[in-house]
Amino acid sequence: MKFYRHKRSINTVGDLFDLYFNESSYKSNDGLLFLIDLVNFFRPGNPKTESVISIEPLLQFLTENLQQKKLLKDHLTELLHQRKFSRVLSDTGILRDSDFIYEVRQRLFAKILPFQPEKDTLEFVLNQVFFKSTDPIWIARIPFEELQKLFDILGFENGYNSVEEKSILSEVMNAMGLISQRMSGRSMENDVIKMVPEYEELESPFVAFENELYTIHRRIKKGENHYIDSEDINYKQLIIFHKQCEDYVDKAFSNITKFGISIKVNQSLLRIRQQLQRVKVLISTLVVNKEIDKKNNVILLVLRLIKYNCHKNNVRQLINESTQLISYEITQHTAKTGEHYITESKSEYFSMLKAAIGGGFIVGILCVIKLLLSKMDSSDFGHAFYYSLNYSIGFIIIFLLGYTLATKQPAMTAATLIKALESGMKKHTKNENKHSSFAKLFARLFRSQFIAFVGNVLMAFPLAMLGIWLIDYFFDYNIAFEKSAKLLNDLSPITSAAILHAAIAGVFLFLSGIISGNISNKNKHNQVYYRIKEHPVLKQNLGIVKTNAIAQWFENNWAGVVSNGWFGVFLGSTASVGAFLGLNLDIRHITFASGNFALGLYGSDFIVDLSTIVWGIIGIGLIGFVNFAVSFSLSLGLAFRSRNIPLSELRFLFSSTWAYFKKRPTAFFFPVKDK
Repeated sequence: MKFYRHKRSINTVGDLFDLYFNESSYKSNDGLLFLIDLVNFFRPGNPKTESVISIEPLLQFLTENLQQKKLLKDHLTELLHQRKFSRVLSDTGILRDSDFIYEVRQRLFAKILPFQPEKDTLEFVLNQVFFKSTDPIWIARIPFEELQKLFDILGFENGYNSVEEKSILSEVMNAMGLISQRMSGRSMENDVIKMVPEYEELESPFVAFENELYTIHRRIKKGENHYIDSEDINYKQLIIFHKQCEDYVDKAFSNITKFGISIKVNQSLLRIRQQLQRVKVLISTLVVNKEIDKKNNVILLVLRLIKYNCHKNNVRQLINESTQLISYEITQHTAKTGEHYITESKSEYFSMLKAAIGGGFIVGILCVIKLLLSKMDSSDFGHAFYYSLNYSIGFIIIFLLGYTLATKQPAMTAATLIKALESGMKKHTKNENKHSSFAKLFARLFRSQFIAFVGNVLMAFPLAMLGIWLIDYFFDYNIAFEKSAKLLNDLSPITSAAILHAAIAGVFLFLSGIISGNISNKNKHNQVYYRIKEHPVLKQNLGIVKTNAIAQWFENNWAGVVSNGWFGVFLGSTASVGAFLGLNLDIRHITFASGNFALGLYGSDFIVDLSTIVWGIIGIGLIGFVNFAVSFSLSLGLAFRSRNIPLSELRFLFSSTWAYFKKRPTAFFFPVKDK
């Protein structure tokens, strides 16, 4: 039992026809309403669960009721006659602009308040009748034989009888011509050409494609048969040019490892790719090898029009397509950086320990400085500024000296692990084989992270203790006395939000990795290092050798400097932002937690109950684990997405890693040789 706009129960197709096509109530302007209700009659409640949708009741009714069939045919002919739809084919579902934010904003706004075209267009009819994003799903499940039968029963024209203005064939050719012109123009832009220097001395394949398409259109319009067959020489040549255009775009995308890529260029290339896909589909509508192809092409064209119109405001697809390649380039950078954070031999393992001890040394000093800064009489903004400055300078020093800050590795090493997974998937077909390399590499990562934790904590704790003792010794002032209780309480996972704050720090660790990759990508795309190297003023005043050294330093370090600077800003300003918003926001990092633990103990003159010490130690361990888990999970998810690896692979990764852990648990903590 279904209820429609007229509040009348409709149980059969006949009831629906009686409502609209009886002698007393039939009106010519009711055609659109009838079409809306007819679609509602067959539209399933949950299209994703229906395997097959049949329109057999409609076919049977029209076969048995010739008068109603004639009324329906006349009605639809009048409703759809000479409606323009070329813009649906050329524009709908294709990026309209190279500005990503603008495109997202437009689609979101259109979801709330859909764009309504002029009433004389087919797009207006599609907007009114097929307005749900799930409509293409259930329509595609209607047996094609039933659609052919409906086409025959209603006696529709095949669309190849006329090339007059607003005819089906004319609209298709207009759309193809417009798309080809747009592709040619966009491919000639400087930013796009820069991505494919291999084509600089060659004729543009897009211009050749446009010219060949024009030749075919002219033949179709002037010829007796308004179509071509698959053996047509011009058609074969057109397909060759189309393939060359696809190769052009693929080459531009593959060159991002050399030249980097910007959002604008990425969007331009994506738009060209979408237009190539669209025009390839439209070319097939011109090809007729058998008489039945005329009917089939028209039916397929209608199905595509519905699909394009329903998916034109798909924001998720836009974001996925627009960010995938940039995220790939970002994770490529982090993968290369991450290789330095994964130890293998004993010498590398103990080198990581030394670097972590150096990082802990710097952090111990930062903990004392931050405690001193907290005593300044300043606003929340002032504290945020000084804390951020303290953190940023410290992290940049750690980076430039080659020291290690625990938990910085996961954001960098996730992409390295995915590269190992990709390699395993290419070499092996069995799950246990293709994931074994991931498990072994993860064990190396985990033990590298473990020893980094140990080095940071072992140095940060005593150095913070030494720093506060020296201040007390020389100035007779225990700087942690007033805050000792808070410093210790903030480490407890049961009396504070330490776990939440550790997760926030994990997010910032992930973001710092993204920033590093993004800066590297932008500098590569804008040729920053080459510009510095060839800067005439620098070469004139400093000399070629020093200028090259400056350019090399920027290439090796600038992305890390910027990302560490921003990481410091994130950590230093979170508490102040939380205070401004009235939220319990803060950060907890394992290395700073160990330093603060030392400050809290000294501030309380070591008069602390055993439970506080125990929960403080447990809290430091949990903070480190959450730092690692959150940053690594986010980075792993980004790496998965950037390489189009399904998340279902995670199950096999976990099982493979767990199996390897049970087999060789010591490999996750200490460097051991594989048997």
